[in-house]
Amino acid sequence: MRARDIRARAGEETLTMLTAYDAPTARLVDEAGVDMTLVGDSVGNTRLGYESTLPVTVDEMASHTAAVARATDDALVIADMPFLSYGADEGDAVENCGRMLKEADADAVKLESGPHTVGLTDRLTDLGIPVQAHLGLTPQRENETGLFRQGTDAESAREIVDLAERHETAGAFSLVLEHVPANLAAAVTEAIDIPTIGIGAGPDCDGQVLVVDDVIGLSEGTAPFSKAFGDVRGEMARAIGGYVDAVEGDEFPAEEHSHYENDVDDVY
Repeated sequence: MRARDIRARAGEETLTMLTAYDAPTARLVDEAGVDMTLVGDSVGNTRLGYESTLPVTVDEMASHTAAVARATDDALVIADMPFLSYGADEGDAVENCGRMLKEADADAVKLESGPHTVGLTDRLTDLGIPVQAHLGLTPQRENETGLFRQGTDAESAREIVDLAERHETAGAFSLVLEHVPANLAAAVTEAIDIPTIGIGAGPDCDGQVLVVDDVIGLSEGTAPFSKAFGDVRGEMARAIGGYVDAVEGDEFPAEEHSHYENDVDDVY
């Protein structure tokens, strides 16, 4: 899968995208036929123990992206660019984004977008780095905007539509819309010719994305706009508890888990 393939599917067959942060998960996501695998900066609070995405570094993103890419054959692998890896200096931003393709084998990068990323999107795509834009709720700006639904009044809704159009013109191959009113997401989808990927943005986008931990039931809690399709957390708890009980009850390891050599019987 390439960025051009995703772009061509706007208004056609519904697109799927899931996060993944490691090779085993990425392999399962790929084998399930997911179109795009996002190595999200959500790795910070799902895998690395941070309280938010803000502390995640470029090196951490590159490491996790490379692990996902090594296990992926078909899905488009998208590296989420972390806080302050872009937006300050264009040269540094190009270098950081380029690392994800050159060193981590990503197929594209995602930028939490705003007026400041229009020119950068144009520059990156000119250099051959496919860009997925991201509007609406942008968690990297949580200290400024809070983690609240965006585009809830006419002025901010018009701004999101305008920014969507500007990023399309700048060369973005798709656009994530996070936690915006469903009717606004429908309006953005109608206004642009690149695919919209919704998360908490209703059913009228060209595709959907969720955090894989929510989908498999690994998260402690699930956002109102998300859904658990499994109970991995429960299964892990049962398995770990079973291990502890078996070891403490002298039931593990049993004979079938042990290996003996006659030649060492007389060592002691």
